[in-house]
Amino acid sequence: MQNSLENYLEAADGAGKVMAHARLLIKLTHLYQEIAPTHLGQASRLANYKSGIIVIHAVSGAVAAKLRQMAPTLAEGFSKRGVECNGVQVKVQARKISTQSRASTQKPLSSRTSRTLEGLRDSLPDSPLRAALETLLTHSAKQE
Repeated sequence: MQNSLENYLEAADGAGKVMAHARLLIKLTHLYQEIAPTHLGQASRLANYKSGIIVIHAVSGAVAAKLRQMAPTLAEGFSKRGVECNGVQVKVQARKISTQSRASTQKPLSSRTSRTLEGLRDSLPDSPLRAALETLLTHSAKQE
């Protein structure tokens, strides 16, 4: 079974072209990490290679701008390492931000704080501040 899958992935009429392209991208990724300055290499990644154009995804506009300025140097670096490189295209591809929201945790008021706020509330005339303190004291958890 393993041999038949391996043969399919290697065969030209199977997924061979995809595997060859994947291997090329891995090789180019290693070269990119050597060529690019460390801080820019960490904030970007080689995304594709097509028709002699290397496509790089940057995590922010600032990183993309710097990489665009360096495009001729990067292309020259790839060419010196034996890669046919006619140019470098840089795109902004921000990292995916987690959509999970954090559950808010309610921190209880100490008994001293509760007494102090109650005293302040009682000393105030009817006003929005007094109403806000009343709401705070009503909804807050009490620490025992």
